[in-house]
Amino acid sequence: MNRLPTQPLGLCLRAALVVAAAVLASGCAFDGPMSTLVARSDLNRSILSVYRIITWATVIIGLLVFVILAVVLLRFRERPGLVAHQIHGHTALEIAWTIAPALVLLIIAIPTIQVIFRTQTAAAPQNALEVRVRGWQWWWEFRYPSLDVVTANEAHVPVGQPIVFVMEGPDVIHSFWVPQLGGKRDVVPGRLNRITLTPEHPGEYWGQCAEFCGASHANMQLRVVVDEPAAFDRWVAAQKAPAPEPSGDGAAGKEIYARSACVGCHTIRGVSAGVLGPDLTHFGSRTLFGAGLWPTTADNVAAWVKDPPALKPGAKMPNLHLSDADSKAVAAYLVGLK
Repeated sequence: MNRLPTQPLGLCLRAALVVAAAVLASGCAFDGPMSTLVARSDLNRSILSVYRIITWATVIIGLLVFVILAVVLLRFRERPGLVAHQIHGHTALEIAWTIAPALVLLIIAIPTIQVIFRTQTAAAPQNALEVRVRGWQWWWEFRYPSLDVVTANEAHVPVGQPIVFVMEGPDVIHSFWVPQLGGKRDVVPGRLNRITLTPEHPGEYWGQCAEFCGASHANMQLRVVVDEPAAFDRWVAAQKAPAPEPSGDGAAGKEIYARSACVGCHTIRGVSAGVLGPDLTHFGSRTLFGAGLWPTTADNVAAWVKDPPALKPGAKMPNLHLSDADSKAVAAYLVGLK
């Protein structure tokens, strides 16, 4: 029986692997919204400085290993009449390959320890703004104790000012992570963790819960909006202002809201004082809702109000069995809260 040649199959397999690797690499974005390689704060610059040291150390070690391997393969390749000599121990080599890794680890350890101590200090810098971060299933609450402002899923901070994010967990373990601003801290019930950083560039920076916390862990997103100081002051003033009075469908929605179970979970200043769900006083000023899942439009909010668990698995907000008309009226009221 003739055997089929295997070499063409091997070449095809290798070519397919090369193509697959190229396609995979083409999907990697250096400066995507969740990239850790784009530094937008002093904290992330410190972390990236350690990454650079580790990367260059790895590159130098890799090149050295491949050069030595090439020399060994070429110099000691099998040749006719060549008899290999047995070597029993080589003191200099054994000392070298013991000391060299220790030096490499020392080179990496010193800046790593310096950055850890610098970023883990509990002392807040002068003029730092404290933001209390509470991780709930499955949304984020941001409280500004010195400003008397509460918001959800969308934090605003001023550029150039030190920010202390103080994290506490009211239910299960979460993890607060905004890659371009740097750092990752667990949000643990019964314990306060901190991240101190100074944002250096205005913009919107996406974050994500980085600790599996239940059915909608993947849907627990957040945004940190870094504003110019004047824009931040305007945002604070708008957040401290009372909620506007609705009209038209919004007025009917306010009545439906006030007589439904919504008041037991949500705060709207002057209307309700619930503490289990996000503060909705200025809900309409947020560009996204549902922990960053949908744009804040009347249609999207109406669909959410009608049946939250259908849109977000495991949502703690129950289905209140509102009619289509009532859902649209409540959505009109909430979208108008700016």
